[in-house]
Amino acid sequence: MNRFIYTVLIILSLPFALLRILLRDAQNSNWIRKLKNQLGFVPKISGKVIWLHCVSVGEFNAAKPLIDKIFIKFPLHQIVISTTTITGSEAVEKHYKSKVIHCFFPFDVPFIVSSFLKKIKPLACILLETEIWPNLITKLKHKNIPVMLVNARLSKKSFKKYKKFSPKLVSATLNRLSIICSQNESSSKRFISLGVNNIITTGSLKFDSNEPNNSETIQILKNITGNRKIVVFASTRKGEEFQIIKSYLALKSKFNALLLIVPRHPDRFNEVFNMANETGLNVKRRSLSDHCEQDTDILIGDSMGEMMSYLNISDIAFIGGSLTNNGGQNMLEAASLSKPIIFGPSVYNFEEISKGLLDDGSAIQVSNAEELMKTISELLLDDGKRRLIGESAKTTFENNRGATTKVFKAIAPYIKDT
Repeated sequence: MNRFIYTVLIILSLPFALLRILLRDAQNSNWIRKLKNQLGFVPKISGKVIWLHCVSVGEFNAAKPLIDKIFIKFPLHQIVISTTTITGSEAVEKHYKSKVIHCFFPFDVPFIVSSFLKKIKPLACILLETEIWPNLITKLKHKNIPVMLVNARLSKKSFKKYKKFSPKLVSATLNRLSIICSQNESSSKRFISLGVNNIITTGSLKFDSNEPNNSETIQILKNITGNRKIVVFASTRKGEEFQIIKSYLALKSKFNALLLIVPRHPDRFNEVFNMANETGLNVKRRSLSDHCEQDTDILIGDSMGEMMSYLNISDIAFIGGSLTNNGGQNMLEAASLSKPIIFGPSVYNFEEISKGLLDDGSAIQVSNAEELMKTISELLLDDGKRRLIGESAKTTFENNRGATTKVFKAIAPYIKDT
């Protein structure tokens, strides 16, 4: 595939992308702004602009220490942060308020990208993780604007897809980047196999995350959950909740704990609550501040921005997206809180991190929901084992910090100060 064919396919997919915005985001007041921004209509921004793109909340949380360093080093610059999701935009605006300008990321169509860039006029662009957009990167290169891919990762799955369908396009795009700062050696080797030569391995920014504990929220959650052991199922994806609930029903007599299920996407809160409720289990909702009695089986964590508080009150943390083939979610938030971590077989998004946790005895990997529930049941009865795994997870987290400094040192020379 070349860039022309890629562009044609992107243009043909636009109606479906627009329909998705209408179906998924129309209930949010920001949906019109999102639609306009993604079509290239953004307010004109003056001054010296540094543009960072973080897809959603996870990437933004990982980038915060790096953004803070940029603020210190380049205090006279205006920072623009784009996201793809509305939840990401809300996280940016809640954390930085008026210190940054937020906009939604444009569709990767040449005339849309041109309109977007004409309005924000960045001196440098920093992309997070897997944001490889051929038209955007080519436009930036032609304008002599440095563009960097940081906290970059390339899973086996993505690597095989690129090699099969678009090796030349991907290689040409990646080599237009000023520099790639890779999360790990496995990703670096895959980038190099695609013909990339402008790459260094800096480690994962996620290890440098310093998400604060909200004592008020933690106390509210403790008042809701009471004095019970709690198993958090964090960032679950479609299909996982059914497996979890089914396996719980089979082992319910061996459980003396509250299951706290936190779906990753807010548009699924009602779906998951109804699914659990239809089984006849005693189900409560966080959003209603329902008090959980001793016979409450499940609490649905249907709130935004409270994941660290959910994990804080937990005794065991299962990391979602790993029982289904979604590649897993961030395990390091739980590790930073010294929580024993369990995840399923699908962790390709966190390949090196999951391996490191397993090698250090800081996590347990299960092959299916039945094994997951059995493992949880056993851990609930062994306070010492839970404590040891949690302490080991915290040690692994601390031993891998420092990527932010390495990334900043690598990208700072490409950010113009005039």
